[in-house]
Amino acid sequence: MGWQVAQGQGQPALKVPFTGFFVFFTANHIAMIEKIPLHNLLFLDIETVPEKEAFEQLSAEAQQLWADKTEYRRKDEYTPSEFYERAGIWAEFGKIICISAGFFADTREVQFRVRSFTGAEQTLLGDFKALLENYFSGPRHLLCAHNGKEFDFPYIARRMIIHGISLPSKLSLFGKKPWEVPHIDTMELWKFGDFKNYTSLKLLAHVLGIPSPKEDIDGSMVRDVYYEENDLERIVKYCERDVVTVAQVFLRLRNEELLAEDEIVYV
Repeated sequence: MGWQVAQGQGQPALKVPFTGFFVFFTANHIAMIEKIPLHNLLFLDIETVPEKEAFEQLSAEAQQLWADKTEYRRKDEYTPSEFYERAGIWAEFGKIICISAGFFADTREVQFRVRSFTGAEQTLLGDFKALLENYFSGPRHLLCAHNGKEFDFPYIARRMIIHGISLPSKLSLFGKKPWEVPHIDTMELWKFGDFKNYTSLKLLAHVLGIPSPKEDIDGSMVRDVYYEENDLERIVKYCERDVVTVAQVFLRLRNEELLAEDEIVYV
């Protein structure tokens, strides 16, 4: 393993290991993402809901643990029962109902293929793990999501462990150095070192001029669409749109042309 030294204008150089493609670090940002072959990336997004439809369906112990976990967020504004509709954001109290993944086919013509995993959570997690191990387990393969490092990637890993599923290499981070973690986060790339900044995928797509189809639902509606309307297909389409948008954002960050509609294939 060799070493590359990068130095931005007016910034100190940092030495980082060279592991197969150029990744330059300045003091505050990862650059040269255009050196990563697109077909080495797996773009993904997940949709989550509370594990139970209602707070009252939890065991007495789980209800108390939920109350303790969320006390600092609820304060005096909500009871634990009222706040439970937000339980999907915690892997300990939520579950994954859809994982959508997209990748650039290694072909002469540009083609972005999107596939979704649904069904019982243990089954969809197993199917997603099989995708990673069969097609995206190589040393050059990377996972990419928006806010993935703080939500999607750890959420998937935690739910796999809860279900007794051994972690695939791309989600097993123990003992890895920061530059060995095979994850790219488009929100992190947009921060440029400004770690207090949070930019939603919708806002980032807007400012980058990425056209987006009219959204049928948004993230705040997923719980109701799943439990009250029993319409998983609407959620899948929403999740798949977000995967395409993450890929489009990544292309714009590389200053490349956006995907055309006829270059996106749903499989």
